[in-house]
Amino acid sequence: MSDITDVIEPKIAKKPKWIRVKLPTGKKYTELRSLVDKYKLNTICSSGSCPNMGECWGEGTATFMILGNICTRSCGFCGVKTGRPETIDWEEPEKVANSIKIMNIQHAVLTSVDRDDLKDMGTLIWTETVKSIRRISPGTTLETLIPDFQGIEKHLDKIIDVNPEVVSHNMETVRRLTREVRIQAKYDRSLNVLKYLKDNGIKRTKSGIMLGLGEMENEVYETLNDLSINNVDIVTLGQYLQPSKKHLPVKEFISPDQFKKYELFAKGLGFRHVESGPLVRSSYKAKKHIS
Repeated sequence: MSDITDVIEPKIAKKPKWIRVKLPTGKKYTELRSLVDKYKLNTICSSGSCPNMGECWGEGTATFMILGNICTRSCGFCGVKTGRPETIDWEEPEKVANSIKIMNIQHAVLTSVDRDDLKDMGTLIWTETVKSIRRISPGTTLETLIPDFQGIEKHLDKIIDVNPEVVSHNMETVRRLTREVRIQAKYDRSLNVLKYLKDNGIKRTKSGIMLGLGEMENEVYETLNDLSINNVDIVTLGQYLQPSKKHLPVKEFISPDQFKKYELFAKGLGFRHVESGPLVRSSYKAKKHIS
């Protein structure tokens, strides 16, 4: 008789060949890698082992995470630690700005953990970081990949006031799976955040979706349509990969042909830029999104 675990344990899908990642190469990547190691700079590109690190660094783009590395939320897909965050590092804005200057980054993406423990949700550090980058590295353009800040408009207004070239907030998944995947987040609240940003002067808004969590094709189309209705300019679609055995399992590896199908549908809705593919991440090709 077979072991009971053979019956109750979910079958883990085997990674297909199109998920294989090439090792980063190139002169620009080598130079930046050397600077990161020498000055102990913290980029989420390297700490998160992004599959596109070599390509993005080669184009002068890098992503930085602010407000620590402990999140107040416990999303089922995310590899960031959950718990009580550390105290605010008020020197962080200048540290990040100096890192960007040292690396000669042409386009920087800023992201952060959720800081629901703070009265301002961390927006003061967000705005000070943008201001510091503009002062110390004025030639660098910016994308801010923000949390939902619980949908509180006065917090969103602070991001609007510093007016980054792109403001991004990820839907992450379809409506039906939001409660399971994002737990403390809400599908409609995220849509409202994107709408509010656009309605109040942000020129380019952006969002991303992970696939392979059990969503149906028609649900992906629904989410893309919802983003289009709310005047989002840029959308990214990529394959979800399980950070650890404690996280949500991959239900399906989406084929490159299916990603192409979603790309064509999204372009038909009128998005300014669409990035769709198994290894696409939120900041993939981010530099071209400012056009």
